[in-house]
Amino acid sequence: MREQARDPKKIILWVVLIAVAIVQLFPLVWLLDFSLAKSTEMFTNGLLIIPEKIQWGNYVTAFVDGHFLLYLKNSLLINGLSVVLVVLISIMSAFACLRMHWKYSRVAYTILLLGMMIPIHTTLLPNYKIYSQLHMTDTIWALLIPYTAFSLPQGLFLMTGFMSSLPKEVEEAAVIDGCGIYKLLFGVVTPMLKPSIATVCIMTFLNNWNEFMMASTYLSSKTWKTLPFSVLDFTGEYSSNYAVQFAVMALTAAPAVIVYVILNKSITKGVAMGAVKG
Repeated sequence: MREQARDPKKIILWVVLIAVAIVQLFPLVWLLDFSLAKSTEMFTNGLLIIPEKIQWGNYVTAFVDGHFLLYLKNSLLINGLSVVLVVLISIMSAFACLRMHWKYSRVAYTILLLGMMIPIHTTLLPNYKIYSQLHMTDTIWALLIPYTAFSLPQGLFLMTGFMSSLPKEVEEAAVIDGCGIYKLLFGVVTPMLKPSIATVCIMTFLNNWNEFMMASTYLSSKTWKTLPFSVLDFTGEYSSNYAVQFAVMALTAAPAVIVYVILNKSITKGVAMGAVKG
């Protein structure tokens, strides 16, 4: 009887969840649908269209004329380096604030976390002035420094939440055996932080992947421009070819979507473990 009484609630819950999923997935389906059609087929009354013939050539044009490989390489390099720096600095900062006893450890930890309250684009003009004086505009550092700095507070928060749950006895035993500070940190503590490290890597990558405002402000040549710039390359010749523009946007969003779909469980697990154990 109890199970029968719960069935209507479960049905309502599933209906609500399915409706939310449809609403969330519809923009992606709409983007893929329009990217495989002709531009002349888009002016219809329906939300979606059924192309007379799938236009794979839209993706070929977007891939070649959008300089996709160059911008993809730049995005992977800049985001990869920022992920490495964020993980490395957040591990060392978390260990220093939690395990090392010094006078202003809590103050330093609080100041670092305050960075979560500062939107990244509020520093756009000050950073541009500094970079101009140091001749750092249109270089990899113009993006790598702010991407790392503004991802660090979140990485530190997640890392400290998980590190605080680790048993101190393991570290004390390693110190008694003659383990130095660096071997203790990277040889003993870091391997136990794998779930948190995976979460920090994924979230840092996704947060910085589609960032465009800073890239468009600090970069002028194609040398270090990132993947979102591929959309801008079609504002001239292909300004009226909407299908190709949709294909470019689909290619730009694909890496982030693939990473999130594949590693979704790792993100949820890492955040939950850090929150509960912290």
